[in-house]
Amino acid sequence: MEEVYNDVIIDKDAENRIFGKTFFWMFLGLLGTAIVSAYTYYSGLFAQLIMNGYFNILIVLELVVVLVFSLLFKKLPAPAVGILYFLYSMLNGVTFCTIFAAFELSSIVYLFAVSSLAFAVLGFIGYNTKKDLSSWQTYITVFLIGGIILTLINVFIIKSPGLDLFLDWVILALFFGITIYDINKMKMLQADSSFDTNKIHIYCAMELYLDFINIFIRILSIFGRSRD
Repeated sequence: MEEVYNDVIIDKDAENRIFGKTFFWMFLGLLGTAIVSAYTYYSGLFAQLIMNGYFNILIVLELVVVLVFSLLFKKLPAPAVGILYFLYSMLNGVTFCTIFAAFELSSIVYLFAVSSLAFAVLGFIGYNTKKDLSSWQTYITVFLIGGIILTLINVFIIKSPGLDLFLDWVILALFFGITIYDINKMKMLQADSSFDTNKIHIYCAMELYLDFINIFIRILSIFGRSRD
């Protein structure tokens, strides 16, 4: 079965396979992150990493892995790309354990469910929209870089709680748009000859994984109930 989308012929069967594999890999990545994060905190490993000075090293290693994934995705074989994806999700689980120290467990679970619902709605919008969203890319890049710069300035220089809350809302709204854009873009990737069809779903899973994580972090930061 085929359909025409933005003057490109889309194979619906192939599209369904890509979407199915993408969300399965995304789920596995999130599950791995959640398990590793909970274990790292509740086992006491988190405290040991902090005391021994390894936590910052893990953050740097995490950034290196995601950069290698992004820059070498098209050159690396599918198994290597898959390993990098799961390595990143595991490392992210270790650094992500800080949320258990900062927020109540009930708040984390509840807002994770809220984030999942919001993500599902955004996915539905992105999948069903017929409008070409490729023009969003420039705006997304500009606003994302601007948000990151302002966040760093506030963390290290201004240190304003009010500005921090404002930036949380702005970045949350931005990732709502990015999620719609990324899911909409998935329809076109099967027609992109520069992507290996054996690993498109891993690339898409990484993008959606990052979208969800950022949405969850911002929602938790805004609405989360802090530990006393």
